[in-house]
Amino acid sequence: MWLPAETFQQVIAAAPLVSIDLLIHDGAGRYLLGERTNPPAQGWWFVPGGRVRKGESLDEAFRRVTQAELGQTLERADAEFLGVYEHFYSDSALDEQTPTHYVVLAYRSAMTDLPQAAPPDDQHRQVGWWPAERIRLATDVHPYTQAYFL
Repeated sequence: MWLPAETFQQVIAAAPLVSIDLLIHDGAGRYLLGERTNPPAQGWWFVPGGRVRKGESLDEAFRRVTQAELGQTLERADAEFLGVYEHFYSDSALDEQTPTHYVVLAYRSAMTDLPQAAPPDDQHRQVGWWPAERIRLATDVHPYTQAYFL
């Protein structure tokens, strides 16, 4: 269950959020990225991902996030854990004044049965498959996403 906006804003202002980032590759060296339409990181290309909800195990969160972001449920046990990262933003999903702090668990997993470009959704203007080298060099890929490829 999502928190009411006012409560969520208080949480963002007072505590870090835990999230999962997904480095989904197609087996040919390309990774799925989406151009974000909402803050934080609005306008940047970013890997798919989502927040862990209170009371939700990491395995449950992983299944929910992969289903929501990819249209398919993946298991965390089948993904490669890349490490813990921190993301700091000057804005939040709710306003431009409240900074956001994420503690991010990054995972890499293969999905060879996704279409060439998944359709955009309510959080992404467009999505597509990017070669790792292009991700490292592109000026429109968020530095937090680029850090996964260094």
